[in-house]
Amino acid sequence: MLVLASSSPRRRQILAAAGIAHTVRPAEVDESPRDGETPESYVERLALAKARAAAAAPGDIVLGADTVVVIDGQILGKPAAGRRDATRMLEALSGREHRVLTGVCLLNGTRVAQAIETTRVRFVPLAPEEIDAYVASGEPMDKAGAYAVQGLASKFIDRIEGCYFNVVGLPIARVYALLKAFDGCAGSPGDPARAG
Repeated sequence: MLVLASSSPRRRQILAAAGIAHTVRPAEVDESPRDGETPESYVERLALAKARAAAAAPGDIVLGADTVVVIDGQILGKPAAGRRDATRMLEALSGREHRVLTGVCLLNGTRVAQAIETTRVRFVPLAPEEIDAYVASGEPMDKAGAYAVQGLASKFIDRIEGCYFNVVGLPIARVYALLKAFDGCAGSPGDPARAG
C-alpha cells in the first residue's frame, strides 16, 4: 500500500485522480532551511524527512513530498507572516518567471528512491489592487509562493514550462515512474537511488 506522508488535499486529489490507491499519514517535520542549503537540497531533504516521519507497516511504500517556489535563488514557502508576507511574495512574482521545485521520495524500509521536479512559471504584471484582492480572498495563505495555480491565481499565469501538477503540489508522472521502477531500486541506507 502507498502511504502519503502529507495532509495536503491537493496531493490526495492528484493521486486519486490518477487512480493510485493510497492512505494518508501526515508527517510533521521542521521545515526550516539550513544555512547555505540550495533549494534543490532543501526539497530533497524534506521529502526524505517526511517519508521517514510517517513510519509504515512492512511492505508499505511511503511517499514524502515538498514543494517550494524559487525566485532570485530565494525559497518562497507558505506565507508565515500572514497577509503581509503573501503580498511580499506576490509582488516579487509579478511580471516575472520563477521555478517551482518538488522533491519526492519513496521509502520502504531501507530502500529509497528520490527525484526533484522543476517547472517554470511566468506571472503577468499584477497591479497593487489585484494583489490586495487576491490576498483578501484567503487563497494564498497555505500555498507555497502564496498562490494556487488551479484556483483564483490561474488568471495571473501566462506560461508554464514543465509539469502542471508539479505546480499544484505533486508531479504525478514522476511519482508514477518512481513507483514503477521502485522494485528495481538497489538503494542502501545512506545511499538513496535517484531518478534523473
